[in-house]
Amino acid sequence: MSLQIKIINLSNNQLPNYATKGAAGMDIRAFVENEIIIRPLERILIPTGLFIELPAGYEAQLRPRSGLAINFGITLPNAPATIDCDYRGEIKVALINLSTENFVIKNGDRIAQMIIASYASVEWNLTDSIDKSDRDQGGFGSTGMQ
Repeated sequence: MSLQIKIINLSNNQLPNYATKGAAGMDIRAFVENEIIIRPLERILIPTGLFIELPAGYEAQLRPRSGLAINFGITLPNAPATIDCDYRGEIKVALINLSTENFVIKNGDRIAQMIIASYASVEWNLTDSIDKSDRDQGGFGSTGMQ
């Protein structure tokens, strides 16, 4: 059984949907009146016309679309972006153009992927020590390249 989530769609685009049966992310589309040009290294917030009500314990994550990233240098500067369960505003996607060419966004363009994920809330247990591990303090490439 899939998770039921309330959604309002003020756009003229289809609801977020999975492109294939095995896709983890749903495509999110731009809701713009006129074409938007994103210049090289420019960041812009793109509206979607979507409003969601997530249940407690869930978040929506916005992630780049791989084709936009590799083919055009279009990505999310805050990937993955988190939409908290108590946020009720319009979902907007922050995009950045990392290429050397202008990029045009039109209404209905697929601009990001959205994944719904559960999370755990924590309570911190302040202590003077933590257990050692095999990795211990090794980080930032300590496990090698191969």
